[in-house]
Amino acid sequence: MALILGIDPGSRKTGFGVINQVGSRLEYVASGVIRVHKEPSMPLRLNLIYDSLTEIIEQYCPQQMAIEEVFMGRGPDAAIKLGQARGVAILAGTQAQLEVFEYAARKVKQAVVGNGNADKDQVGYMVQSLLKLPGVPQEDAADALAVAACHAYTVTGLVNITGASHSRRGRLV
Repeated sequence: MALILGIDPGSRKTGFGVINQVGSRLEYVASGVIRVHKEPSMPLRLNLIYDSLTEIIEQYCPQQMAIEEVFMGRGPDAAIKLGQARGVAILAGTQAQLEVFEYAARKVKQAVVGNGNADKDQVGYMVQSLLKLPGVPQEDAADALAVAACHAYTVTGLVNITGASHSRRGRLV
């Protein structure tokens, strides 16, 4: 059993999702969006992201944190702001002594949808289906839950490989 906190960082909206991994089964715990767009300056936004994530970590006590890597989708200025939001999110995790894992958006989509080019609607639908939710979570929360699920699947795959007892014709079994 492992509680995993997934983060979809953003300078105006940061999504979070907490899942419980029990073997190969994933259970929904919580999710939401930290909205900081009303703060007048970037330093105040970053402080609010940090404080909010610190509270979430204290409330749910996850063992691991997974976060989406920076991408250059909207240009360098947006990437810099995204990087700053990621930085304070990672700091919140490391200050709480969590193991922090980073995943490219393409890998997250591949793990959850099966297609690295999936759109946000497809990710939301698959998150709803995988976690047996009554509805599709908010976009940023769905992305954060997808990051957490990607981490769970990645760790499970690595555990299965390293736990192999022997090989048969070059394949681990």
